[in-house]
Amino acid sequence: MNQPLTGQPQDLSGWLSYLESIHPSSIDMGLERVRMVFERLCLDFSHSQIITVAGTNGKGTTCAMIEQGLMLAGKSTAVYSSPHLLDYRERVRINNTMLSEQSHCQAFALVEQARGDISLTYFEFGTLAALVLIAQSQPDYVILEVGLGGRLDAVNIVDAGIAVITTIGLDHQDYLGTDTEQIGAEKSGILRQGCLAVIGEPQPPQSVVNAVATNAASAFWQGREFSYQIGGQQFTWRSGSGLEKTGPLPAIPPANAATALKVLELTGLLDKIDVPGLLRQVSVPGRCQLLASKPDVLVDVAHNPQAVKYLCEQLKGRNWQRLHLVVGMLKDKDIRGCFELLIPFKPIWYLADLPGPRAATAGTLASYLPGQDNVFTYNNVQSAYQRACENAAEDDVILVFGSFLTLAEVMESDNGR
Repeated sequence: MNQPLTGQPQDLSGWLSYLESIHPSSIDMGLERVRMVFERLCLDFSHSQIITVAGTNGKGTTCAMIEQGLMLAGKSTAVYSSPHLLDYRERVRINNTMLSEQSHCQAFALVEQARGDISLTYFEFGTLAALVLIAQSQPDYVILEVGLGGRLDAVNIVDAGIAVITTIGLDHQDYLGTDTEQIGAEKSGILRQGCLAVIGEPQPPQSVVNAVATNAASAFWQGREFSYQIGGQQFTWRSGSGLEKTGPLPAIPPANAATALKVLELTGLLDKIDVPGLLRQVSVPGRCQLLASKPDVLVDVAHNPQAVKYLCEQLKGRNWQRLHLVVGMLKDKDIRGCFELLIPFKPIWYLADLPGPRAATAGTLASYLPGQDNVFTYNNVQSAYQRACENAAEDDVILVFGSFLTLAEVMESDNGR
């Protein structure tokens, strides 16, 4: 057991360094320790409606659209999401606004006092501090993004009134299981007796179907209780209730937008929302984000085949001559599955080392591209990105992807140039 801190850190950077040092592993699945500290904090969420969002991909964009829709309806919101891109404070938004470093430090101090000798991971400690901040703000709606899986994720200590599962794909198999049935069962752990369930995955595994039948009061499935259609640049959403909403094609994946609209309908607020305006404005940093033009620089946190497949669809819809890929990934990802989807584009590969023990080296990444031309390795992302910028013509595309860490190094350097 770790003893509580005697001399507390003086700033956010100090606290984050402390959080990284107090637990033997970065991931430790289980709720017993975090629940004990949560109960000691005596946080009250009775004034808020809780929406919890799990899924392999699409959690962040779905949370953002729900958040922005609720605000358009005049409701106060709090969002907890992870990981962050550039600033730890991104993880907690109150009415779409980050809080001060001092607020985060005060929340960390409360968790530190409450935990006693209970050991917490970085994510667990951060989640509890986020819940402290959210409880203090007493919002109308709390939107919680699951970090990993669902059943044993720290976010799951709060009971959801609306439980959302965006997509089910292969990722984090070391922790969640080797197939979509096992992964679906883990993500379904956010369901509660009597909750409303919104399932955005169009082909859910049987484990999700079974969990919904056992737990949810009512379930709403993409393709059945709600659907969407794309015609040119127009997006049309239909509910099983007969409601229809039309607007511009959103910048986020349309399936996630459709899922978010169903959640907003269940809150009873959809008719108070300017849906075309919401579709027009919704965006999330690091998701098919255009950083620069001539050449276009796109950044995306995609790090599994399901997300990369969507990226490929976006690339097919753009006019470009040559594709330059700046890639850094963690070694526990399906690197081969991601790369195989991109090989048909005949790109130039700029493969980079990432910091930390979980990172794949550039050499490891290159080993998944035997016989491929134009494969180059670098000892950091900035060097890889700089060379891509030097080589790319104005009508080319530079795509940076593979990890939040990869994007952060590019976005911190010079905002895309």
